[in-house]
Parts: sequence; C-alpha cells; structure tokens
Amino acid sequence: MSPSSELIATDIESYLKIHENKDILRFLTCGSVDDGKSTLIGRLLYDSKMIFEDQMAAIEKDSKRFNTTDEAFDLALLVDGLQSEREQGITIDVAYRYFATEQRKFIIADTPGHEQYTRNMATGASTCDLAIILIDARHGVQVQTRRHSYICSQLGIKHVIIAINKMDIVNYDQDVYQKIKKDYRDFAEQLKFKDIRFVPISALKGDNVVNESTNMSWYPGSPLLKLLNTVTIDRRVADAFRFQVQYVNRPNLDFRGFSGTVASGDIRVGDTIAVLPSGKRSQIKSIVTFDGDLEKASAGMAVTLTFNDEIDVGRGDMLVRPHEPCLVSDSFDADVVWMSEEPLYADREYLIKAGSKLTSGHVRAVNFKVDVNTLKHSESRQLSLNEMGECRFILNEKIPFDQYDDNRNTGAFIIIDRLTNATVGAGMIGQITESEGALRKQYSEFELEFNALIRKQYPHWGVRDISKD
Repeated sequence: MSPSSELIATDIESYLKIHENKDILRFLTCGSVDDGKSTLIGRLLYDSKMIFEDQMAAIEKDSKRFNTTDEAFDLALLVDGLQSEREQGITIDVAYRYFATEQRKFIIADTPGHEQYTRNMATGASTCDLAIILIDARHGVQVQTRRHSYICSQLGIKHVIIAINKMDIVNYDQDVYQKIKKDYRDFAEQLKFKDIRFVPISALKGDNVVNESTNMSWYPGSPLLKLLNTVTIDRRVADAFRFQVQYVNRPNLDFRGFSGTVASGDIRVGDTIAVLPSGKRSQIKSIVTFDGDLEKASAGMAVTLTFNDEIDVGRGDMLVRPHEPCLVSDSFDADVVWMSEEPLYADREYLIKAGSKLTSGHVRAVNFKVDVNTLKHSESRQLSLNEMGECRFILNEKIPFDQYDDNRNTGAFIIIDRLTNATVGAGMIGQITESEGALRKQYSEFELEFNALIRKQYPHWGVRDISKD
C-alpha cells in the first residue's frame, strides 16, 4: 500500500491537505495525425492506476465497437469521448483529464492533430506550461509537428518533451530514434524553447511511459512520467501588478467595487493604483471576497476592489501601480494564428477582445507570413486558415496591455468577426507602433510646412492652405 493510500485510510483530512498543496503542472499532447496522443494519455492513466472500474468497463464495451488498436481495449477511447471521434478514430476537440502522483497534480489537454483543427490545438496550448510533442517513429518530423511546435513556442511554452512513439513498430531501433532526435533539434534551433527532452516510447505497449522499457535498454534517460514528475518549470510570472476590471459591482447605493482576477503581482489595502488608459489615481480601500475582506490579493485571486475616491473606472480598464505602468496604445504588431476558413483581410473591421476589453479595429498590413516548414518569413497580403504571421493592428481607441513575452495574461487577444460573432483568430502582442492618429498629425504638419515653403518660393502658384480648413 502506498503512503497516500495509507493516509486516506487513517487521516483523510491530512491527505486532502497534502493533495491541495501539491504543485500543478498543466501540459498538452500534440503532434501530427495518428501519432498516438490519446493512446498515450490513456496509457499514462491506466499504468498509474488512475482509471476507475466503471470507466474501464465502459472502455472495454466501446472497444468492441470502435477498437482501432487490435488490443483487448482501446485506451484512446478514454479521452476521445465524442461520438464522431470514436467513429473516425481521431481527436477533434480538446479533451481535458486530471490525475495526480505522489509528487504533482496534472491537468492534461489532449489536442487534435488534423490541420483543420489547429485552432483547437492553439486553444489547448494557451494555458499550458509544458508540451509533449509526439512523433511517429515510422514517419519522423511532419508538417503538423513543425506547426504545433511553432505555435507552442509562440504561445510562450518553454519546456517540451519529444515523445518518439510507436518504437515497437520499428523494432525499437536506436538509429531511428537518433535520426528523429537530430532532425527535430535542427528544426527547433529557431524556436524559443529553453528545455527540450527526448524519450522513445510505445504508448500502445507501455514502453517508457510509466515504467522503464526492457526493449530499449540503450536509452539512458527516464520514463515519461518520471520526467513529468521531476521537470522544473520556469514559471517566470511578471512581478508588476495587473488587474483588469471585468465587472463594476454596484449591488446597492452604499457599495461600488470593481471585480476581476489579479493577472500578476499583488496588491494591499492602502496601496496607490492608477487606472489605465485614463491615468486617474486612488488608494485601495478594501479587498472584498465572498469569504470576507483581505489585506492582500495576489496573482490568480478573484476579488472586488474598492477605492478611497470616486473615480471613473469601467469594464476593460487596467489597474496598475503608478511606477509600473503597462503599455497604452491604439496600434501594435502582433503574432497571429488565423482560425477561420475565410481569410484575414487587411483594412476590414474586426472586433478585438483583450481580456475583458472589447473594441474594434483593423489590420493595417500583414507584415509577413511564416512558413512552418522552414520558419522563413514571406510577403503576403492575407492569412488563410491555420496560417501564422505578424500583423499590424490599428484600433479605434487606445487600450492597456503588455507585450506577450512579458505577461501572457495581459498580452493576448482574440479577433472576432463582426457579422457572425465567431472567433476567427488569436494574437500575441509584440511591439507597439506609431498610432495612426499620430501619423496623420505628422503628415498634416509636414504638409503645412511644405505648402508654406511653396507659397514662399512660388507666390503666384495657387496652393491650398490647409491651416484654414
């Protein structure tokens, strides 16, 4: 009996307390079609004894109808729960599963491999700390492998485990493993990953998933689950206080608070804050929660803040410390993952939703499109479904934000079609650019100076004086 099992039997409250304080690791599985992502998660849960008897009975029953592995039961059915997924033997939507070991708690996102569902994969990756990228040992690095790796890199994931799957089909050949390892390292040199680890596995047979494989004694590393338990995640969270107002809470005449979740940093009663983009300042009067008032709120906490002064604050405004302001602009460059079958068009109006702030704007230009095979930049006037590139956005009003590399919570946004209200793209903010209003002002000043010079040199020319317009 494990220590946890003994503790459950003798002191359930202590067990729950230990479980509550465990570190949480969010990771996703991604890669090309039929690389074995769902089977891998099923194997992790099965060999870790995290599947209940009723779940096993349901899987065994469904395996008689949908089995794609010729085994007693198909472990992929544990996460592929949609009827269409089971009939086709593919993953369509993101499926989340939860399990825990003695060391950690895990939240797993199983994402689709098909190109048409790249948007689902990007959604699953947006909240993860680590990615397990599966590669079929028979086929090596594929286009979807590169696309998913690039998306993970752009979304700020720094830690990846490259699981080279189906080693049983290639007779556990070490040379196959080494070649794929070299090919992926060559490709990943251009990505932003800080920690890349490789492990040869067979999700179907269980080799190197939870237990070490006797068939691959040449592999000197740890099984996949041990890597997940021991990897040190670089959760470099921004220290600057960021709080985006989601709701103005006014239950009666005597209370007016501003509700939201602390995106980063912390705040205490009495601290001075600034409201952006207006720049108004006040002090925190109270930090209100359902369980009572607090003296301090930190990242991840949902709270309602009240101020000493009656200042104008609305949904989408950002609360910051005055000496740690975020960026405020109506123009910026951003990396975009396009998710709609209708292409992104420059100069077409879209809705832009950054956190709780909803405004409108357009893409001034597509700066470049990224070739996922070579990661080279090419000129383009639009982005099609599942394509990625950098675009310049011009908004109809200034909004507060951070660069995505500095703060994932306040540096991301989604693009919404104004007619259908469908989410058509996701963006990660990079550099701010000169606003269109500022450019127009500069142009007008230049035109004034130019016309004045022309009138002085050639007074008989009929030059329009725009200063009188």
